[in-house]
Amino acid sequence: MAVQPEGAPCWADAMFTDVEGAKTFYGDVLGWTFGEASSEYGNYTQAYADGKAVAAVVPPMPGQDGPAAWCLYLASDDVGATARKIRENGGEVLMEPMQVGDFGSMVLARDPGGVVFGVWQGGTHEGFEARGECGSYCWAEVFTREPEKSDAFFPAVFPYRTKQMESPDHMDFRVFQLGEDPVLGRMRMTDEFPPEFPPYINLYFAVDDCDAAVGRATAHGGVLRWGPMDTPFGRFASLSDPQGAVFSVIDMSRTEGEMPRMTDV
Repeated sequence: MAVQPEGAPCWADAMFTDVEGAKTFYGDVLGWTFGEASSEYGNYTQAYADGKAVAAVVPPMPGQDGPAAWCLYLASDDVGATARKIRENGGEVLMEPMQVGDFGSMVLARDPGGVVFGVWQGGTHEGFEARGECGSYCWAEVFTREPEKSDAFFPAVFPYRTKQMESPDHMDFRVFQLGEDPVLGRMRMTDEFPPEFPPYINLYFAVDDCDAAVGRATAHGGVLRWGPMDTPFGRFASLSDPQGAVFSVIDMSRTEGEMPRMTDV
């Protein structure tokens, strides 16, 4: 596959105290299979959909015991330069640029509103081997209580154009684009979210039946947060897994309604 352009979502992983439990859950819900744990890299274990690498799960490193959460990585051709841009624009570098063997280099960071994300400079591991196929990543949205901070930060660090969705119910939603390609959404968190719920990036995984995926998730200890609901983009639902990591599933073949208008910002 081609190297991803600067700022394109290119990989996802999550840290779980119970990795075997996570493997069982996502194997049942998304049909994932798993490779061998890499003891050299903290038992990092890749997940596959139809034989293609789509994500990874890993146990916490010593001293990193926090709530389980999915992390989205954005592509960079120079993680050192991206780390400098993150700092210059009010973000925080949580993990300094780190070489991961010949696989690539990474940075972990937090935007000024508290949203944690990763940066990946691909080597032999360029990122997702499948996108938009059943069981694979297809979309992501930054959920934040301080959208003005994310709106200023991400286009300053990455070469994004920004569009605002025209919404009759005043939902505050923007899309970051690379050229004409939408790559990342930004949603204002409303009062529906408890105050203790941190800002985050919501990852969407493609499924061939949203309701069936929700049924499998709740049967295996997941919690339905909202949905399923029909949209012009597909039928989707948001869930948290048994360890608390939030994610969404979407059936993009089942659409309803007209696409919203987007205006340049």
